Amino acid sequence: MKKDVSVVICGQAGQGIKTVEGLLAAVFKSSGFNVFSTQEFMSRIRGGMNSTEVRISSGRVRGFIDRIDILVSLHAGGVSRLRERVGKDTLILGRKETVSDEERKLGDFAAVDWKKIAEETGGPLYANTVSVGVIAGILRSDAGKAEKAVEKFFAKKNENIREKNIEALRRGYRLGGELAEEKGLSYSLRPEGGPEKEALLDGTEAVALGAIAGGCNFLSFYPMSPATGTAVFLAGRAEEFNIEVLQAEDEIAAVNMALGAWYAGGRGLVSTSGGGFALMNEGLSLAGMIESPLVIHLGQRPGPATGLPTRTEQGDLLYALFAGHGEFPRVIFTPGTIEECFHLTRRAFILADRWQIPVIVLTDQYLLDSSYNLPVPEIPEEKIENRIIETGKDYRRYAPAEDGVSPRGIPGHGRGLVAVDSDEHDEEGRITEDFSVRVGMVDKRRAKISGLRREALEPEFFGDPDWRTLVLGWGSTRNIILESLEELGRKEIAYLHFSQVEPLSPKTGALLRKAKKTIVIENNAAGQFARLLKMTFGHEADGAIRKYNGLPFSREEISQAIEKEVADE
Repeated sequence: MKKDVSVVICGQAGQGIKTVEGLLAAVFKSSGFNVFSTQEFMSRIRGGMNSTEVRISSGRVRGFIDRIDILVSLHAGGVSRLRERVGKDTLILGRKETVSDEERKLGDFAAVDWKKIAEETGGPLYANTVSVGVIAGILRSDAGKAEKAVEKFFAKKNENIREKNIEALRRGYRLGGELAEEKGLSYSLRPEGGPEKEALLDGTEAVALGAIAGGCNFLSFYPMSPATGTAVFLAGRAEEFNIEVLQAEDEIAAVNMALGAWYAGGRGLVSTSGGGFALMNEGLSLAGMIESPLVIHLGQRPGPATGLPTRTEQGDLLYALFAGHGEFPRVIFTPGTIEECFHLTRRAFILADRWQIPVIVLTDQYLLDSSYNLPVPEIPEEKIENRIIETGKDYRRYAPAEDGVSPRGIPGHGRGLVAVDSDEHDEEGRITEDFSVRVGMVDKRRAKISGLRREALEPEFFGDPDWRTLVLGWGSTRNIILESLEELGRKEIAYLHFSQVEPLSPKTGALLRKAKKTIVIENNAAGQFARLLKMTFGHEADGAIRKYNGLPFSREEISQAIEKEVADE
C-alpha cells in the first residue's frame, strides 16, 4: 500500500518525454492528487537518454526521491541507465523488444506494447498518451476526469487529434487496470480535493511571473540553459504585459541594454547562466559605479566553462557574491521553492529600484525545471512605487544622502541634466580624480549596506524547541531537506533555510552560537555557503553534506547522510 507513488519515464530526446510528464501531471492533478515532477536530460536534441520523475500523492510532495515505483522505459537501455534506483518492487513497463532479459530481472516486468496500441488507434504519435493511460489505470485514477484532462491538454489541436488521444488514453487505461489486477497491485492513493483548483508551475514560470509582478517591462538575454526559459516565457506574453524582450548578440550587449532600460526609466531584467554571467561582469560593475538598479536572473549549472550544460549545481554562490571589479553593494536571493521564485523575483525589482543596486536571483537547473501544484501566489498589497523624480535645474545625480540613496532622475523628465559615468565622478556625475571626492563616493555607495542588512530576509527556521543539531541549507535544497527530516523524525535536529545570502541576516549568528553541532548541505564540492558563514560570522561548520555530480540531492541521500553525521551523538 503506497500513499506516494514515484513514476519515472525514460527514453531518448525527441521521444516526447516532456509531453508525457506534462500530460501525466495534468491527468492526476485534475483528479485531485498532488503532483511533483522534475527532469534530467542530456545536452542533445535527439538521442542520448533522458528521464523525468513524476510523484503522485494524496499529500503534498515537492522534492526529488531515488525510489522508483513504476518505471516506463520507452527505449532500449532505459532500465539499465537507472539500475541504481530500480528495486525488486519496481514495476517495469516496456515493450519486449526494448527491455532486455537482464533488465527484467531488476524489478517486476510487465510487457506493454504501446506502439502497437497507438498504431491501432491512429498512429505512433499516440504512444505517449497510451503510456499515460496505462499508469492512470494502474493507479485507478478517475477515468472521466482523466479524459477531460487529456481533452484540455490537446485543446489547441483539431477535433480528430483530440478524439484519437482520448481513445489512446482509454485503451491504455483498460490495460493498466488489467495489469493491476493480474499483479495484485494495491495503492492507497485517495484524492485530497483541492489540487485540481491549484496552479501547476515550474521554477522558470515562477521567476518570469515574479518579474511581471515586480513591474518588469524589459528583458534582454542571450540564450543559455537553464535560464533561457524565462525569456521564452516572457516573450510569449510580451504584448499582454507590455514587456519588450530582446535577444542580444551576446551577454555583454544584453546587460548593457538592461542598464540602458533602467537609465531611460524602464525596469530591466537579464536572464543568464554561469558562462553568460562571466561576460556580464563589467556591466555588473558599471551598475555599481553609476548606482543603477539592475536585476539579473542567474540560473546555475555545473562548470567550469561549458561544464554540464543541462545539469544542476549550486556552484556559483561565491562567484555571484564577488563578481565584478571594485567594491559595491548588491543583494543575492536564493529561492528554494517555486513560491519563493515568484516572490523573491518580485522583491528583487523593488530592492533594485529602492537602493539603486544590482540584485541577483540565484536559481539552478533542478529548481527551474521542477514543477508542482500550489495555490496561485498572492501579490502583496505593497505597491510598486515609481521612485523616479522630476529633476530640477540644479539636479545632482549623486547628491549626498544619509542612507546612500540619491534621488534618481531620468533624461527628459524635468529640467535637470542626468549625467552618469563609469569613471569615478562627483555629485553631478562628472569625471573626477579628486581623492577626497573618491573617498566620499565610495563611502556613499557603501552607506547602503546598513539599510540592506536591516531589510535582509531572516532564514526560515524549522524545528523543535529542544533542538541541538542545526542543519543549514540554501536555495533549491529546501524541500528535499524538509522531507528528509520529516522522514527521520528526530526532534533534536532543526533546519535553517536561507533564501537570501547577501547580505546575510545578522540574526543568523545567534542560532549558530546556540547549536551544539552544525551541518551544511549544498550542491557543490567546495562548501561555498559554509565558507560564507565563516567569513561573515566566524563560524566553522562541524559537518558537511555535498554533492556535485550534476544531479540534485534525493530525499534518501540526505536522510542517510544526516543519520551518519549525527550517529555519534
